[in-house]
Amino acid sequence: MGNSSIKQHYETASKTGVLQLSDYKLKEIPIEALNLSDKLRNLDLSKNKLSSLPNDICKFKLLKQLNLDTNRIETIPDSLGNMKKLEMFNMSNNLITFLPESFAKLSNLKQVYLSNNKLKEFPSQLLGLHSLEVVDLSHNKITEIPKGMSELYAAELNLSQNEISIISDDMHLAPRLKILRLEENCLSIEAIRPNLLRDSKMHTINLDGNLFEQKQLVSIEGYNEYTERYTAMKKKMF
Repeated sequence: MGNSSIKQHYETASKTGVLQLSDYKLKEIPIEALNLSDKLRNLDLSKNKLSSLPNDICKFKLLKQLNLDTNRIETIPDSLGNMKKLEMFNMSNNLITFLPESFAKLSNLKQVYLSNNKLKEFPSQLLGLHSLEVVDLSHNKITEIPKGMSELYAAELNLSQNEISIISDDMHLAPRLKILRLEENCLSIEAIRPNLLRDSKMHTINLDGNLFEQKQLVSIEGYNEYTERYTAMKKKMF
């Protein structure tokens, strides 16, 4: 940590509130970074060799963006829930199996990226977070979308490349969900309920690579209503 390029990062961060320590082979969060906890709003520790996070990560009380993509982290400490200003959390490409209960306290979260981890269940801690916009849970081992989706406030949910065979019967009640990605899962045509197509706000539902042909969707009640939303969305884009 003594080389001049790293020192320059700390000096710059003390003025800008942005600390970028990507790809430095770090095995732990440097004490120099923790010493800037009252100044940092953006911390990038991606592409390192972190295997855990310290409990005192909660010192970063002003942090809005935390990027931990591509490390070796297995668990997230409960103290993360005290980082109340956090808006973007990226822990894709790690070894996470679950989220701590305290994650549900992060009421300002807008973007959550947990792609390519070891999650087997949909994290219920994401339900009830009213600021959510984008959730990426692709490339995990999630087997079903559970009940409670009326409390999912994201506009975009990516669950592609999991092992999902069941979609909860309240999926259509997600109040702001417009884009649902379910490519390459284990869904049968029977798992696609009419209310998902007919009654939801979704204009884009991607289902390629499941256990049925896309053309079979046409026979499901509600397909016409879904295509109307999709067409209306396309018209707005042009």
